[in-house]
Amino acid sequence: MRDLHKSEVLGSKRGLMSWRPQYRSSKFRNVYGKAASREHCFDGVPITKNVHDNHFCAVNARFLAIVTESAGGGSFLVIPLEQTGRIEPNYPKVCGHQGNVLDIKWNPFIENIIASCSEDTSVRIWEIPEGGLKRNMTEAVLELYGHSRRVGIVEWHPTTNNILLSAGYDYKVLIWNLDVGEPVKMIDCHTDVILCMSFNADGSLLATTCKDKKLRVVEPRSGRVLQEASCKNHRVNRVVFLGSTKRLLTTGVSRWNTRQIALWDQEDLSMPLIEEEIDGLSGLLFPFYDADTHMLYLAGKGDGNIRYYEIGLEKPYLSYLMEFRSPAPQKGLGVMPKHGLDVSACEVFRFYKLITLKGLIEPISMIVPRRSETYQEDIYPMTPGTEPALTPDEWLSGVNRDPILMSLKEGYKRNSKIVFKAPVREKKSVVVNGIDLLENVPPRTENELLRMFFRQQDEIRRLKDELSQKDVRIRQLQLELKNFRNIPKNN
Repeated sequence: MRDLHKSEVLGSKRGLMSWRPQYRSSKFRNVYGKAASREHCFDGVPITKNVHDNHFCAVNARFLAIVTESAGGGSFLVIPLEQTGRIEPNYPKVCGHQGNVLDIKWNPFIENIIASCSEDTSVRIWEIPEGGLKRNMTEAVLELYGHSRRVGIVEWHPTTNNILLSAGYDYKVLIWNLDVGEPVKMIDCHTDVILCMSFNADGSLLATTCKDKKLRVVEPRSGRVLQEASCKNHRVNRVVFLGSTKRLLTTGVSRWNTRQIALWDQEDLSMPLIEEEIDGLSGLLFPFYDADTHMLYLAGKGDGNIRYYEIGLEKPYLSYLMEFRSPAPQKGLGVMPKHGLDVSACEVFRFYKLITLKGLIEPISMIVPRRSETYQEDIYPMTPGTEPALTPDEWLSGVNRDPILMSLKEGYKRNSKIVFKAPVREKKSVVVNGIDLLENVPPRTENELLRMFFRQQDEIRRLKDELSQKDVRIRQLQLELKNFRNIPKNN
């Protein structure tokens, strides 16, 4: 009896213990955000006032690029990272576009190559000199024309060198092979403006959001839509692949006009795995995912907050960690690649925050608090490096390959093996899928408009000459026929 009573008491104790709240054990539970001191910021930057929903900022281990306000065309600054402090008003710019610059992205494998796109319908590739600009740069190493309307997004392929995607307001996505300087594929499945593009880890799939309220997963080389979700009750703005988990995360606005996020299975977009409302603010939510730490960062445009979560494979999938708060609203955010982080400070992520009102670019480091000064291998696993896994021809032929990984333990060493070589092009037309993409491209400058006018005048004169020659020939034939009819017949 005494043993029975003892077992009942132990059982009841276990029952009580099971009702206690369960706390997740996570090495990232105490990650905190640390804003850089003023002397380590970039000050006096004339940040663009364009309302396009992009970051207007791109960063790598050597340079920071920011789209700026400028008269008479689009321009952006390129500043070496060590050159912090006040930026002079006459600081050299990249200023070759004839319209506002809408997006900029650094080549992930060649650190001095940056792509830009603009309202002038072009995509341009720029080669930044060692040490940064000493004078204004107006000549791009490559000018890419194929869109008939302004180009809003550019995106480099994550594992293949010299493959670039661009999305235009003509509802098309062009895939450019920069080895030949031409678009080699066209994705033409959207019925409205494309808002966002995201590659999966090996670059075999592309996810897009669109103003037609649809989320799509596309096989980029064929342009075939593999999965499609129609979000009629809410608006989806941004999408990001969550590493190799076969999951997607979207940010958008619910039917009640609250900001929300949703998690999706990339192989079944019939309905989201979870939906979660964030707050009632109106600004866009930018998502950033770190596949190494499985952390998701949500930054609101127009507010100064950055929330961060940990992503899991099982329910509840999304675990809230903490929030970095700042009174200064952000217009956009650049993100440092992993090989540019300070591993000695246990830095796992770094933002470059654009504060328009102050003309300030403020670095924000996300830090795992650790007392040990030794390398923390558990928070720095092998990560995608700066060496491409594929050539353009290999990827275009259907080959997929995971990124080539590197360790951050020995510190980042620059890879100088890969050099960008601009192709020589003489083609006057760009034909993709049997369509000449340049046929309907509008003139981009006044001189080009005049050249087009004179070409058309010459063409009209040539056609008139041909027509008059044909009129003369017709009259000759008519006269010969008449003479033939007048010849008397032999009886």
